[in-house]
Amino acid sequence: MQDSVINVANAIAQFEPVLMMAMTGYTEVVRKRCGPNVTVIENPYNDCWTRDTAPVFALSPSGRDMLGRDFIFNGWGNRWAATLDDQLPTGVCSTLNVPKSTVNMVFEGGAVITDGQGTLITTEQCLLNPNRNPSMTKAQIETALLRAYNATKMIWLPYGVYGDDGAAATDGHVDLVAAYIEPAHLLLNYPSDPNNPNVPRMAANLTVLQQSTDARGRPFRITKMPVQPTFKVSGLTVENFSYINFYKSNVGIVVPTSSTPADEIALNLFREIFPGRPVVGVDGTILANNGGGVHCITQHIPGVG
Repeated sequence: MQDSVINVANAIAQFEPVLMMAMTGYTEVVRKRCGPNVTVIENPYNDCWTRDTAPVFALSPSGRDMLGRDFIFNGWGNRWAATLDDQLPTGVCSTLNVPKSTVNMVFEGGAVITDGQGTLITTEQCLLNPNRNPSMTKAQIETALLRAYNATKMIWLPYGVYGDDGAAATDGHVDLVAAYIEPAHLLLNYPSDPNNPNVPRMAANLTVLQQSTDARGRPFRITKMPVQPTFKVSGLTVENFSYINFYKSNVGIVVPTSSTPADEIALNLFREIFPGRPVVGVDGTILANNGGGVHCITQHIPGVG
């Protein structure tokens, strides 16, 4: 797992600076394994999924100031120890010298995708699970997130991916289901194999998207990711791997790979979607076996100025 995280960090560092959190006492070990574009700092945490545990950053309308949103983190529905992870936004905001704003609800960053133009997309399977905010209604959850993201419209998809509801799971995070290519253009996990259990789930999600418009009234253009391989890690079948869980920078794209023939199909599709940007594949089998992917272990920090 450490190798996987290091490899993702070094891949992204080809395109932009990376800030790596290391457990107390491991800073020098990590620095030796990371490239010069990776800055390593010590900060205690429980797990590596910073998309869910790090602050969600917002920019002021002028783009000159940044704010870190600090949600409550409860270990994906009290599955895992989370005390240190819940404190991570404080450490990150302190390191970056960014003001922090507390949002009094349980939430993980991988549960929402945004176009940065007022639209949020999430799944009912995750955000309406009673292991997150049982005292909040759907309308209250939506209102709180729209305010936190400075957004105006939320679209609720019914489902996450099949298999994302076990011990190492997120209860249906949307970042395994869909990703923004650009505003009003989504990449949707939609296997072409009719026997894949995700087909009816993604068909239901697609119906919602086809009947929706974004915050600016635009219909969605949908590009389908036709492959979602399964494979074995330590004898166990991994069913929640998703190419959708990639990292997009302004320069290049880092995509999880599965060591199966489906990789070439997926990588070629990414090259078509993002012409002119290098597409780098990084082994994502161990990440998927532990419940996530490249997107899950990263959190974007917007540029200011």
